[in-house]
Amino acid sequence: MGKVKIKTHKASAKRFTVTAGGKVKMFHSSHRHKTGLKDAKRARHLRSSTFVQGKMAENLKAMIQK
Repeated sequence: MGKVKIKTHKASAKRFTVTAGGKVKMFHSSHRHKTGLKDAKRARHLRSSTFVQGKMAENLKAMIQK
């Protein structure tokens, strides 16, 4: 009997993407609601994307593998 396939974790697949270089890319949270409370610099930085670091990136890659 062969290896069992691991299912993709759909919630993570919607929130994270793996780049061609193998990095895990994500967007910041807290940038859609209550934007009037945040100053312009904070809101601007929250709109940009960032990369997940370290062991968390390895775990995410395993969860969203295709």
